[in-house]
Amino acid sequence: MSSQQATAPGGQPAHRTSVELAGLRRRLASMLYESLLLLGVLALTFMVPLLILGIGTEYTPSGGILWVYIFGVLGMYFLWYWRRGGQTLAMQTWKLRIVDVSGNPVSLRQGWLRYALAWPSVLFFGVGLIWALIDRDRQFLHDRLAGTRIVLLPAAPQH
Repeated sequence: MSSQQATAPGGQPAHRTSVELAGLRRRLASMLYESLLLLGVLALTFMVPLLILGIGTEYTPSGGILWVYIFGVLGMYFLWYWRRGGQTLAMQTWKLRIVDVSGNPVSLRQGWLRYALAWPSVLFFGVGLIWALIDRDRQFLHDRLAGTRIVLLPAAPQH
């Protein structure tokens, strides 16, 4: 953990303790684990309702509607966890938390912005993930643009 110098109101220096930013490998491992968990989320919220809808009414929504549905379902999943403790299930396993640049919980607006920006960040050949290799703090592009950070939680004290 390090101490950073910041300016308090009135121009006086203020000291604050910042948390350790999570390493790139840990964040990528968490993302891989998260993708496996999302298969279950999508199976429950996507395939089951659509199978019932298809069997009951013989109706299949168009591709565009399905993508909007997936985007919404996954957005609700992430925002639910990010706003209730700052951790998804995978982030809990890897001892990670999402915070804003001040170390506070992310706002609803920031969460949606980060989520929306993560799609092109990952889908355009991972350019937003590769960005972390040149970023001064090793942050993903969607975190940099949304004003969020993934931090490493301190280890639990041993007795």
